[in-house]
Amino acid sequence: MRETYDYVIVGGGTAGCVLAARLTEDPAVRVLMLEAGGSDWNPVFRIPLMTGTLLRNRYANWLFETEPVPGMEGRRLLWPRGKVIGGSSSINGMVYVRGLASDFDTWAQHGLPAWSSARVQPYFLRSERYEGGASAAHGGDGPLRVSRPPPFSALADAFVDAGRQAGYPTTPDFNAEPEGFGRYDFNIAGGQRWSTARSFLDPARNRPNLTVVTRAQVLRIAIEGGRATAVEARVRGASRSFGAAREVLLCGGVVNSPHLLMLSGIGDADRLKPFGIAPVHHLPGVGRNLQDHVLVRVEHACTQPLTLQGLMRADRATLAFFQALFFRRGPMASFPLDAGAYLRSDPALDTPDIQSHFLPGLSTATLRLPGLRTPPKRHDGHAFFANAFQMRPESRGEIALASADPLAAPAIRPNYLSAMKDVIVLRRAVRILREVFAQRAFDPYRGAELAPGPDVTSDAAIDAWIRRTADTVYHPVGTCRMGPGSDCVVDETLRVDGIDGLRVVDASIMPTITSTNTHAAVIMIAERAADFIRGRAVPGEVA
Repeated sequence: MRETYDYVIVGGGTAGCVLAARLTEDPAVRVLMLEAGGSDWNPVFRIPLMTGTLLRNRYANWLFETEPVPGMEGRRLLWPRGKVIGGSSSINGMVYVRGLASDFDTWAQHGLPAWSSARVQPYFLRSERYEGGASAAHGGDGPLRVSRPPPFSALADAFVDAGRQAGYPTTPDFNAEPEGFGRYDFNIAGGQRWSTARSFLDPARNRPNLTVVTRAQVLRIAIEGGRATAVEARVRGASRSFGAAREVLLCGGVVNSPHLLMLSGIGDADRLKPFGIAPVHHLPGVGRNLQDHVLVRVEHACTQPLTLQGLMRADRATLAFFQALFFRRGPMASFPLDAGAYLRSDPALDTPDIQSHFLPGLSTATLRLPGLRTPPKRHDGHAFFANAFQMRPESRGEIALASADPLAAPAIRPNYLSAMKDVIVLRRAVRILREVFAQRAFDPYRGAELAPGPDVTSDAAIDAWIRRTADTVYHPVGTCRMGPGSDCVVDETLRVDGIDGLRVVDASIMPTITSTNTHAAVIMIAERAADFIRGRAVPGEVA
């Protein structure tokens, strides 16, 4: 038997939780949210420094893997994506930055006027509850907690000071003045993570018009007469069908949203037929336009005990874990990527094109807790690094079918570093970070350069090192591109081209990647979508 709701949300991740909360504000509609993963009940999801563990934990993670990347010496890269209520907002690094105004104005200039910076800013503000209160740059009474925790280490201040000494500007707030060196805001408050599950969904869970089903992997969208009418799912091993009287809202993310469209016969017809999938609607842009940020790390040994190395011992890590769990304080109650920079690789550029995060350690993924598998140590002792990525990469990849089996992962072909400009910008970023670490602010702390290493100095040597070691920042977007063109998948209001009653609401709709961490922008997209669906105007405008 088919259970019918007004709206069926496919995916209880970052965007899905926002949509579920906003749509159920109207008591006249019935909303179902289906999540392939489990609940976020475990207190581990509340502890900020558990990100390194959650990124490697199969309970909460799809743990996708790319195909071999030609531009990275044929390496396969791990692609963590949240598979739990809250999605990637339950496992990410919690950095809250929105992107440059020019990101959204570029969308508007390419046929999407509803997504200009002026029209999306009210949605950023509506979501946010900033610890410093409301202002022109921050919202004060939204559900999403945003704060700036104290520095994890004195090295964070040294990084900002070194940037100033190297001649770069500083900024008090990356969300107000996004250029120069400064400190990041986080979705952390009271020593705990604030995912969209906790911020948006939890206050709505007891509404009688909301139903949440976990361990429910959607296998196919049913299309009847050109309209999405239902979804077919496997729920804890049983086949189920859920009807959508108004709309199916696809919030599966940059991998699962295009994958599900293709499994449902929506995509490039010539690429569906070899898998035995009957085309329902020829839409060649599905899965294309994949973009992601690629980072490199400049690493140094540290001459003072001011880093994460103190948590490498199991006894110290366990003590810090219980401090954070029961008292919401201590080193695990914050996140150490608290300093960073927005920089220009070329002074002639109008806006920054490099973003950096500084960390007083080599990686949060090396935390050694009892029973956890951890990667081998590359350096015994205290160390720090700054990463850097090109904010607007030119390389493009795709998500493609690998099998007609809906439970099999699709092929992920990111095509990283296929555009030479991406390599050049990263090379310039390496030189900038070396210049910063050479400043007197780091004289008391700077040990030997661990990476790229003192012998890697020429352009060719740096480029080879980049291709050998670069990694993803976990910001993939773009595979269900929004726009008016024939290569696009959804229109300005996120409706799938040619199919009634179906929208995509997640990072996959971005026509171009935002120039920073993508989490805040995905929340904005979901807030904007909720108003499209409900027929409401942009806050402050007349409908």
